[in-house]
Amino acid sequence: MSEPDTVVQTPLEAKSPFELRVNLGRNVADSDVRAALATGELGFLHSFTTGSAVDGPGVRVVAWTAGCMWRCQYCHNPDTWTMSNGIPVTATKAAEELRKYRTGLQIMSGGVTISGGEPLMQHRFVVKLLTAAKQMGIHTTIETNGYFGDKLSDQDLAQIDLVMLGIKTWGNARHRQLTGVDLEPTLAFARRLASLEKKIWVRFVLVPGLTDDADDIANIAQFAAELGNVERVEVLPFHQLGKFKWQQLGLQYKLENTQPPTAEQAEQACAIFRAQGLKAY
Repeated sequence: MSEPDTVVQTPLEAKSPFELRVNLGRNVADSDVRAALATGELGFLHSFTTGSAVDGPGVRVVAWTAGCMWRCQYCHNPDTWTMSNGIPVTATKAAEELRKYRTGLQIMSGGVTISGGEPLMQHRFVVKLLTAAKQMGIHTTIETNGYFGDKLSDQDLAQIDLVMLGIKTWGNARHRQLTGVDLEPTLAFARRLASLEKKIWVRFVLVPGLTDDADDIANIAQFAAELGNVERVEVLPFHQLGKFKWQQLGLQYKLENTQPPTAEQAEQACAIFRAQGLKAY
């Protein structure tokens, strides 16, 4: 399968993941989209960004996928919800792009992180790219909500060195309110990763008035600690950097007046995780 013309016309590398990108895959036929998802030969990427020091160990290249089935109220990249907004690119082309950074990533103890959107909506494409990275000697990380974790075989998971797992809140009712879906598939994936002794970094977004309930955070902390394979927890303060995307996409943004948490609030959340013996930052 060859790339559509939009791949040539639109640069894959972006200055920032906050760059608004829409309709870049709109000319791809539905039959080609279905074939892409089934075989992984073609994927849909929002962009590549380079030089990240916050998306896994070392300095990293991040491949941002398009397509997500969750509708998190605090999402800062709602343009990645729709797969047709992404750049259609073959797995071969994506691997060639990654190869450019191979030596630098190795020198800086970094690697590639595949994020989104939700990467596992395109799990066959993602596995192909991760496999290519492993063959280059590049450390591999995937940032996921875990909802489609059951699509990955144990052999697929062997291509992933680290899973950065987003746990948004606690309890199915609260989770549905926040994301639109149940929490249990995420927890089931976490338990499976624990059984395979696959390294996890938990990511938790702290939103005042939405995800800052101390009991909820304590439940997440206890669950993470009991897994036994969580290396660290990253408490990510809510921010408004993606608000303009909601506005430009004509989406209702419920957090218009929500302020980022204070340093004290973030430290209080970290303390709850540390009380369970976890490293939290």
